[in-house]
Amino acid sequence: MCHLPVGIEHKAYWAVKEINMKSEACEEQRKLQLQELEEIRLDSYDSAMLYKERTKLWRDRNLRTRELKIGQKVLLFQSKLKLPGKLKSKWIGPFTIVALRANGAVELKGSDPNSNSFLVNGHRVKLLGIVRNYTWWKKFHYACPLYHLSELL
Repeated sequence: MCHLPVGIEHKAYWAVKEINMKSEACEEQRKLQLQELEEIRLDSYDSAMLYKERTKLWRDRNLRTRELKIGQKVLLFQSKLKLPGKLKSKWIGPFTIVALRANGAVELKGSDPNSNSFLVNGHRVKLLGIVRNYTWWKKFHYACPLYHLSELL
């Protein structure tokens, strides 16, 4: 067994005693910090729930229902075409709605009288009046200058 000199042993005992005395105060402080952390967590949970409710109300209030009717002019989303660039038009058309199905499918017919009708998902069509990007009209107008925008609407 190895014993330390008395001076070093006394200093070690004093350090251990000092730590033990401070540990009680540290325990109290730690408990207070844990309680504060729990309160902050509960407040953040409540505020997150309030935020979720408010955003849901706002979204529901600003939601617009889209009602498609037979005979309306629509544009079709062109999912097969992968053109580079943000400004390329992804909508083709205009098409006329021929029939609406119960499952959400829409039967469309092109502007050409000889074109066949085809079925598409209702989520892939957009009403012609809602379109904000009229680059397709420029392409269509140059391809068929006989048609005017007033005739299509």
